[in-house]
Amino acid sequence: MAAKKIKTYIKLTIPAGTATAAPPVGTALGPHGLPIMDFVKAFNEKTKDKMGNVLPVVITVYEDRTFSFITKEPPIAEMIKKALNLEKGAGKAGHETAGTLSKKQVEDIASAKLPDLNTKNVAQASKIVAGVARSMGVKVAAN
Repeated sequence: MAAKKIKTYIKLTIPAGTATAAPPVGTALGPHGLPIMDFVKAFNEKTKDKMGNVLPVVITVYEDRTFSFITKEPPIAEMIKKALNLEKGAGKAGHETAGTLSKKQVEDIASAKLPDLNTKNVAQASKIVAGVARSMGVKVAAN
C-alpha cells in the first residue's frame, strides 16, 4: 500500500480534554474539509488524563481528507505558571518579578518537556527553561 499524500499540517494549541467544534478547531479544520467532530472526539479521548493543561497539537491533513495528529507537552511558559500558581508572567520582565523557580522545579519542567525540545540533555533543557522564565519575569534560584 502506498503512503498517503500529505496535504498540509495544522498547528493548534487547545485545552486538553475540552476541545469543541468552535474556534480555533472549527475554523482551522473546516477549510480542509476534515470531519471536525471526529477530531474533537479523538483529541478529547487522547488528552482526558491531561485536563487543566493547554496542549500544542500538530494535525497532519492527507489529500483523501483524513487526518492524524500528535500532541506535545504544554508550553514551557504554561508549565512555569502552573509550578508557581501564577495567572501570568510579569508585565515588565526584567523590572518586575512574578515569582521564583527553584533549581529542582526548573529540572522537573525540563525533564517533562524534553521530548519536544531539540536536546536530549537535561542540563541544556534547564537552560532553555531558565531563559523562558527570565522572559516572563520569573527568577531562577541559584541553589
